[in-house]
Amino acid sequence: MYKNILVPIAFEDGGDEKARAALEIAQVLAADGAKITLVHVMEKVPGYAISYLPADYSSQARQAIVGELNDMASGIDGASGLVIEGHSGRTILDWADENAVDLIVISSHRPGMQDLLLGSTATQVVRHAACAVHVLR
Repeated sequence: MYKNILVPIAFEDGGDEKARAALEIAQVLAADGAKITLVHVMEKVPGYAISYLPADYSSQARQAIVGELNDMASGIDGASGLVIEGHSGRTILDWADENAVDLIVISSHRPGMQDLLLGSTATQVVRHAACAVHVLR
């Protein structure tokens, strides 16, 4: 059983269902008193696009995501939500290393052509994580 579990959450099509499934797996694999962190990585808006968005876009988006994560974490012992900024795959790996995570539970989508060339976040996490990784398909 694991004591420090990281569950990356992506808010995209079907994300809620996958997030809930990932949380169920995390709870099953958690030891008594385990810490479960739900994390969403906000990628920086490119400079060419930022001028088209409202001035407070980033702070409003961050507040909405924090609220969503806290709702998901409520009712799960030892669970909390966190929003961090950076590139998804690299930031998840760095945070896991810095916080002694012993399991990452991440959902994956069916790979498409773009994933063959660039790779997905889940692929990067599986290849480079220093801890156990459970992938949901």
